[in-house]
Amino acid sequence: MNEFCVHCGQPESRDHTACRTPRASLEPPRYCGRCARRMIVQVTPSGWSARCSRHGDTTSATATG
Repeated sequence: MNEFCVHCGQPESRDHTACRTPRASLEPPRYCGRCARRMIVQVTPSGWSARCSRHGDTTSATATG
């Protein structure tokens, strides 16, 4: 489970109503859910990939909601 929001980088204990809209669910993660570091994100027609410098890669094919 993530400790941080992957859309805003804030702790999961805060209110994330704006981060959990239907539109936001289509966006790739911008922050690592484990350490809140900003990730390098690449969006392609077939999906997205995101890389955290500490925790490695996540892709749209391997991401879990």
